[in-house]
Amino acid sequence: MANPPNVREPETRESAARVAAQRPGTHRSWADTREQLRAAATTEPGRLWIIGTVVALLVVAFGGVTAWEISDRSAAASDVVNRSQPLSADAASIYRSLADADTAAASGFLAGGQEPLDVRKRYDTDIATASRLLVKAAANTTGSAESAQQIATLNEQLPLYNGLVEQARANNRQGFPVGGAYLRFANQKMSTSLLPAAQKLYEAETGRLYDDYDQADTWPYAATALGLVALGGLVWVQRRNYLRTNRVFNHGLLAATAASTVVLLWLVVGHAVASSDLSTSRAHGQESLKVLNDARISSLQARANENLTLVARGAVLNDSGKDLYEASFAQEMASLSDQLGAAVKLADDNTGKAPVMKAKDDMGVWQERHTAARKTDDSGDYDGALTQVIGATGSTGECFDQVDKALDSAIAHEQHEFTTAASDGRGALTGLPLGAAVLAVLAAAGAGVGISRRLAEYR
Repeated sequence: MANPPNVREPETRESAARVAAQRPGTHRSWADTREQLRAAATTEPGRLWIIGTVVALLVVAFGGVTAWEISDRSAAASDVVNRSQPLSADAASIYRSLADADTAAASGFLAGGQEPLDVRKRYDTDIATASRLLVKAAANTTGSAESAQQIATLNEQLPLYNGLVEQARANNRQGFPVGGAYLRFANQKMSTSLLPAAQKLYEAETGRLYDDYDQADTWPYAATALGLVALGGLVWVQRRNYLRTNRVFNHGLLAATAASTVVLLWLVVGHAVASSDLSTSRAHGQESLKVLNDARISSLQARANENLTLVARGAVLNDSGKDLYEASFAQEMASLSDQLGAAVKLADDNTGKAPVMKAKDDMGVWQERHTAARKTDDSGDYDGALTQVIGATGSTGECFDQVDKALDSAIAHEQHEFTTAASDGRGALTGLPLGAAVLAVLAAAGAGVGISRRLAEYR
């Protein structure tokens, strides 16, 4: 296409050749290169060459930084789904298994020398589960000194606890009162060593989970800024081209602009969607799971203290002179009530809310039956109180099992909610790093072609 008559073209083919000859060579000094660039900037072909190089570098930098930042966010989102949240859930399961084992040990002891088979099996399953999850945690919590320390403590103390429980069982079968002392000592080890270590492990892994959340949610500021600069540069170049030649379109530059626009929109929309899904998984999944796990732990500890109240028969007092286990039971039940109330507020649908409401109702019945059992025991009817606590029907143990079952159902639902939302968030970033890199290369090539066609007009 011929240039319109009103377009100024002061340079000649000789000036274009001079500019080409003035381009920096690989063996020339930086001072010479700077002089040649300054000389090139005095001619239109030289200015076009400089402009084309700068725009191409901006576009490539935009694609590279986008690929780097989104790869980092995508890796963090993948860690949320595949590493940190499962480890946090495993740590909570370790705590629950240990607390449940302590509850089962006390229940079996109360049943007498012939421990019920289902209670013994429950204890053995809990110990095996905790041991298996500790091995898994040790293999996957690399780089966390706090987690490693707590896992070492648990591995050291768990066999000692199990040995004390076996001593208590052996003495209980023979009718020796010292069996109760062994069980109380085992409970003390659980309360002062094992459960605190499990709690710290859970907090450490949950902290890593929230760190991954924060990293995945951080906005890619550098990529966004470079994208805006690259687009602004492309628009400016095309406007400059139009003012000098009256040509509306340069196909190469237009293709570069389109590719850069796609990358920028993909970056903004993809990260916004991912951030929204991850926030949903955190607010309506992980936060609910944390409260529900805490509630289940409180119910387990309340049940263990309720059983130990009958085992100790008032032999263990707190600093206020009251029965230690009865006071601890009341404290755990108060915590359970608060946690169930918080879980109801966090539940975002009826499927998640219904089992929590059932747990609250069962907890109310549990408290009523516990009060009745304590009155029976205080009146001197130990056997009657024992039936009210560990009996097959109409007992506090029945209420505890119903609370535990309801909480297990609520946890399963919230775990599904978390996995769905977090996986959607991770999926929103899939393909963006590679796509940004490819489109950036295409955009740079388009800009180069567009500028080259303008330079060809001077030859």
